[in-house]
Amino acid sequence: MYDLCVIGAGWAGFNAALRAKESGLKVCLIECGQIGGTCLNQGCIPTKSLIACAKRYSLVKKSSGFGIEADNPRFNFNKIQEKKNNLIRLLAQGMQSRLSGIDFVASKAHIVTDHEIKVDGQIISTNFMLICTGSRAIELPQLKFDAARIISSDGALSLESLPHSLLIVGGGVIGCEFASLFSMLGVEVSIVEKMPLLLPGEDNEAARKIEVIFKKKGIKVHINADLSAVNLNDYEKVLVCVGRQPNISGLGLEGLGIKLGKTGIAVDDYLRTSLDNIYAAGDCTAKVMLAHYASYQGVVAVENIISGNKNKADNSVVPACVFCDPEIASVGLNEEKAIAAGLAVKVNKFDFRASAMARIIDEPEGFIKVVLDRKSKEIIGGCIVGPKATELIAVLTMAVSLRLKAEDVRKVIFAHPTLSESLRDAM
Repeated sequence: MYDLCVIGAGWAGFNAALRAKESGLKVCLIECGQIGGTCLNQGCIPTKSLIACAKRYSLVKKSSGFGIEADNPRFNFNKIQEKKNNLIRLLAQGMQSRLSGIDFVASKAHIVTDHEIKVDGQIISTNFMLICTGSRAIELPQLKFDAARIISSDGALSLESLPHSLLIVGGGVIGCEFASLFSMLGVEVSIVEKMPLLLPGEDNEAARKIEVIFKKKGIKVHINADLSAVNLNDYEKVLVCVGRQPNISGLGLEGLGIKLGKTGIAVDDYLRTSLDNIYAAGDCTAKVMLAHYASYQGVVAVENIISGNKNKADNSVVPACVFCDPEIASVGLNEEKAIAAGLAVKVNKFDFRASAMARIIDEPEGFIKVVLDRKSKEIIGGCIVGPKATELIAVLTMAVSLRLKAEDVRKVIFAHPTLSESLRDAM
């Protein structure tokens, strides 16, 4: 009999299992695919590895501006993919090594009762369960994935050669990252997005800025448009990036009577399902589909199992990052959401063209935008478009989490010349 069985070894399940082990629980971790889930194998890690390679190639092409002569630079796409695959393998080995003291079962899981799970032809018993089965790419009825011409993000990451032209259906985070990646590698890229702006839900000014930058880079952007705006036959590959849906079929949830929401497993503020001893975390709950939030949910779920539900899972201060070029990152309430919530806000802005370091590295495109509550003077959100935005957002995340005021940040001495000092200037 286990204290806890975790189904799914992605970022939520893996970190949950580690936290449970640290607390002295007898833990079983079940995974039917590869350890690390989507994040390690088909998401965060492989995309950022490819983007890092493409970014370096892009920088080499601009090296003459730094006085460096590098005529006719070329890249080897097979070696770029090899680097990505080696990285995944290395990180997977590291994750596996950390599971000492946890029983790892490589199998599909079917929940038979609220205390029993069928794995690999046998039944294991447990006091508590935590479902962390992740998500998969959504397929459009008119654009079925064929692993050849119509591909998902999984297919895009495993390409053996680059297409001459690529249509990306969906201009959200995934679509914009792939648009930037393939464009830097010389692919003719077009994006079709049905909403009025790229990156729906992101700060409007940030979305408009990235559209302008994309167009400067030669990416064709069709917003407020559907597939009728383009001719599919004009493109060698079509990449569908219209969101993700939870992996919850085949688990036996319906037979147990576990309540499902509109998009995923329904959980309360403590990540407990409609059955008291079964919890869920990560993408399968369809709350915030980000790896770092999945990890947070997994740990909170375990702590609630241990404590008897004393910790609410808060999703009000979760940084979001888009690893395109330039990067975009945000946290808390953006200007539009704050106003829609009825708050009186003050918006401060700093343009990277005024940053010495941004000029030094020749990446002056973008800005920092800080949203303040006029009444409390507290920092309630912000966004960054520009160099190292995904690193700089940590400062704003701390500020929003700790309910700091702009004057609190202004009192801090930032090193010069750095990109981070721009955050003080933005206050």
